[in-house]
Amino acid sequence: MKLLHAWRSVLQHEDLNFLLTNRVPRIALTRWMGWFSQIRHPWVCRASIAVWRLFTDLDLSDAKPQRYASLHECFTRELQPGARPVDPDPHVLSSPCDAIVGACGRIERGQVFQAKGYPYATAELFGPSQDASAFDGGCYATLRLTSAMYHRFHAPHDATIEHVTYLSGDTWNVNPIALRRVERLFCRNERAVIRMRAQGAHEIALVPVAAILVASIRLHFLDVLLHLRWPGPKELPCRVDVRKGQELGWFQHGSTIIVFAPPGFTLCEGITEGRRLRMGQALMRLPPSDPAADPAADPPADPTAGTAPAEPASPDGRESFTAPSPGVASMSARA
Repeated sequence: MKLLHAWRSVLQHEDLNFLLTNRVPRIALTRWMGWFSQIRHPWVCRASIAVWRLFTDLDLSDAKPQRYASLHECFTRELQPGARPVDPDPHVLSSPCDAIVGACGRIERGQVFQAKGYPYATAELFGPSQDASAFDGGCYATLRLTSAMYHRFHAPHDATIEHVTYLSGDTWNVNPIALRRVERLFCRNERAVIRMRAQGAHEIALVPVAAILVASIRLHFLDVLLHLRWPGPKELPCRVDVRKGQELGWFQHGSTIIVFAPPGFTLCEGITEGRRLRMGQALMRLPPSDPAADPAADPPADPTAGTAPAEPASPDGRESFTAPSPGVASMSARA
């Protein structure tokens, strides 16, 4: 145990960690990881998980499956029923994922922070096609998923998903060491912008950001495969009603989700940098007397629309966005 702790301490040395996880062919390594994780062989899977445990405190005790055919199955594991209770308070926006809270706070003049002294513009993060001004004066929270965490993410509130924008990019590591060294890192990396409206009242945005070794980000409410070599379309309008806590998709390895809320929202008590959260715990509080938080408000018409279990996208990459169908969208670093 002491030897393992010493090994991990060496790897956390800032210069060495940054060199090993960033000064490498990031995109090529990420594509390779996407291929390797899909190998279905018990020996390969068991050996990979054993190596994984050398680098992280991997805990599979609350996982639904206890045996895995591939590393991918372990990365994207489901949890046992009731393992992540969702805060039932309609005035609360719940955390969409297990995470460590990173930079968070107020959005001022279209600017937020990835780390102390490292600002970036919400307009650049959202991309040229999206107007991020609706969130100016609101609040944001950066949620970092480590590789050992539960990788699925969920709806933070009853809402209607209205639009997804895909932005191709790099795969820098998103750990605190890299965030203190690479300016505008989230704006450089591959990402998606998921815009939703909480029961017709307030805009909310989730921005899943890819990172090194994150071979895909999957969304269950669209039937399209997005990857670095795919030419488009990159604007995906949709209309999908989701319930608070409903699964939206998963990361294949671990990365970051940034949550944006408009003016009137506030961070819940105790949400500070370094806090560990579980999916479903309180993250933000809706404005007082907000109709979206009224339990008597009309619920979404069909809370299960477009959320059938993920299925592979069509091999030719064709897609249809006029009516969401069961399937999966994947923001992938693999061709």
